[in-house]
Amino acid sequence: MRIYTEASEESLRTRKLLTQWTGDGLLSKEQYQRVEQDTASDLRITNIFLRLVLFFFTMICVAAAIALFFTVFLARPSQQTTGMFLLIFAAVSYTAAEVAVIQARLYRHGIEEALAVCSVALLCVGMALLFRGPHSWREIQFVVPAVGAIASLWVWYRFNLWYAFPAAMIFAIFLPGYWTPSHSAQHVFISVLYAAGLICIALIRSRHRFDYLEDAYSLSEAFLWLGMYLIFNLRISALSLPPQWWSNAGPASDFAVPFYWTTWVLIWCLPPVILARGVREKDRLILTVGTITTVLTLVTNKPYLGWQRHTWDPILLGIALTGVAVFLQRWLAQGPGGVRHGFTAARLSGKDKHAMNVGSAVLGLVTPDSITPTPQPTKPDFQFGGGGSGGGGASGDF
Repeated sequence: MRIYTEASEESLRTRKLLTQWTGDGLLSKEQYQRVEQDTASDLRITNIFLRLVLFFFTMICVAAAIALFFTVFLARPSQQTTGMFLLIFAAVSYTAAEVAVIQARLYRHGIEEALAVCSVALLCVGMALLFRGPHSWREIQFVVPAVGAIASLWVWYRFNLWYAFPAAMIFAIFLPGYWTPSHSAQHVFISVLYAAGLICIALIRSRHRFDYLEDAYSLSEAFLWLGMYLIFNLRISALSLPPQWWSNAGPASDFAVPFYWTTWVLIWCLPPVILARGVREKDRLILTVGTITTVLTLVTNKPYLGWQRHTWDPILLGIALTGVAVFLQRWLAQGPGGVRHGFTAARLSGKDKHAMNVGSAVLGLVTPDSITPTPQPTKPDFQFGGGGSGGGGASGDF
């Protein structure tokens, strides 16, 4: 069912590991060249920069081709007609993505990715236009996000594109809104979907330890854990903006009080569960999600309880996180050989340094205004005025 063979995926994964190990000095150039001959693959790959250029260029070409078609052949089509043709273009786009991989042997080349993404987008827009007519039934409009989620999951599974999985999760968020107006019921429904996905991923992942699919399932499980936490944290999922976090707002009016406080308990229970799962599987992505959710719980706790935030709260949080990091680093370093239960604080790969540099660059883009309240302008209590300056007959207020 997957478009790439297992042998091709394993060859590319092995070559990537060889390059990483050679850069870290674990392999010599002679050893690298000797082993590289056994990892030959017929797939065509490119660097990340050309991949992004080809991705956006292909999307522009698809959009331009569709716009040209409607301009030349359909001057003022109805919504149903536009929707039908968009569905046809979705099928053409997906077929082109399949052909690009099967015939041209493209792998993460940008072109086949853009065609697959366009097929999902055109499918959803086409169905939305079909169901938007004056006699359409709102009860069947849920088919649009449902089909979008299924199509995204298929693209994730077929082409092994990691970003298609969170796209399916986003589509799933819109499903319960068509069935119930209760915000509490919507959150419960989405959390049940994500929990079912977690169970499926955990069962499937156990059969793919140490192969090329382990990273894909690890990332998907991390997305599901993070999505479930964000659904339960009403201060985030309800789109509460940071300026609102600093107010004395009580329980959200859109949610029942018992459900509100139940989610408060859950956001304190989920991070330890996620961290325990990450430690058990020795999974860095899940550990990262556990750390992120722990910090989010600490940040949103005061708004949950209706307590006043202070400008020095981020300082205390930073000091606490630094203290925990130093303690863990020293605790791991004091183990036999600097290792405890398979964990070490020593940097084993240059990949870690690259990830830290990228993370530092991203955090550097966060301005202080996003985590501190904006000071309110105040009028001065005393205003100078009425003074006169001599010389030349000039006078005025200052």
